[in-house]
Amino acid sequence: MIAHFDVDAFYASVEQRDDPSVRGLPLAIAGSSRRAVVLTASYEARPFGVRSAMPLWRARTLCPELIVRPPDFTRYRACSQQIFAIFARGARAVEGLSLDEAFVEVGDCGADEAVAYAVGVREAVRAEVGLSVSAGVSAQKMLAKIASDDAKPDGLCLVPPGTEAEYLGPLPVGRLWGIGPKTQARLAAEDVETIGQLAALDDATTYRLFGRYGVGLRELARGNDTRRVEAERDTVSVSSEETFEYDLRAIGDLRAALRELAADVARRLEKHGLRGSTIGVKVKRSDFTVVGRQLRLAEPTGDADMIYAAVERCLDRVDLAGHAVRLLGVRVASLTEDAATQMSLL
Repeated sequence: MIAHFDVDAFYASVEQRDDPSVRGLPLAIAGSSRRAVVLTASYEARPFGVRSAMPLWRARTLCPELIVRPPDFTRYRACSQQIFAIFARGARAVEGLSLDEAFVEVGDCGADEAVAYAVGVREAVRAEVGLSVSAGVSAQKMLAKIASDDAKPDGLCLVPPGTEAEYLGPLPVGRLWGIGPKTQARLAAEDVETIGQLAALDDATTYRLFGRYGVGLRELARGNDTRRVEAERDTVSVSSEETFEYDLRAIGDLRAALRELAADVARRLEKHGLRGSTIGVKVKRSDFTVVGRQLRLAEPTGDADMIYAAVERCLDRVDLAGHAVRLLGVRVASLTEDAATQMSLL
């Protein structure tokens, strides 16, 4: 059994937890640059149409009363460490997707035991960290993720083993991993609008619509997902990642998000007196495939602008294959404590 946990409106919830003056009010977490985008919107802001990945100017237009706070990744990361320590209690493996989201392999157990584990995690996070977590429980990764989305905010949803296809069938086809807006439009022209309709496609139609990836996609639609939870190995590096509530497609939005991540990494490097010469970007596309690019500087750096310039160049080398972006990450490795002279990237 697998559980998927997602902290509700993580950054905004941390701010509301720590500052009573913004509790119950529309709140957005965003940077201060001209092209800043909303990183997280509180649930009070969402009825106005404010959402993650939206340009901040647009969010302010939709909600003139919107309160905007800059991100504090030091606090968010400390909260994340507390939460992930709770995830790990009694778990076989934990696969982090971002600071506030993870798959957890509960183990070879029944649905009742897995639900009891998820209930315990949610209660512990609320009691020890002061945040609410939504959870999905299933025998499969994709179903656990979809179930946790359906449980938001602050709920728990179980998909009992053997009911996967039944649960998926009536859902919009866009809920399936790998189906973006363009693919949805193409499928709608074929009268395929639900996951169940995709699951019923014959081999010839599946190949015509999706090519060689079609069979695997159809298996997911039928509730057959054999992927396991994979615990990530620790690396000697400093990194920062953000999973967007809504996938990003515009290059301007991607660059704005990269700048915020680069600034976070630079702050953490400065805090620990470190610099690095290997700088890379991690991109998780909307089909959940992960692409990474990196470059090596002649001298180590901890400068936010230089890190951003490097990852911007790395991003230009990423083939998005027509997909939007679900997650962005910035990583600095080959670390040194030497106070090396800063030099121009170019």
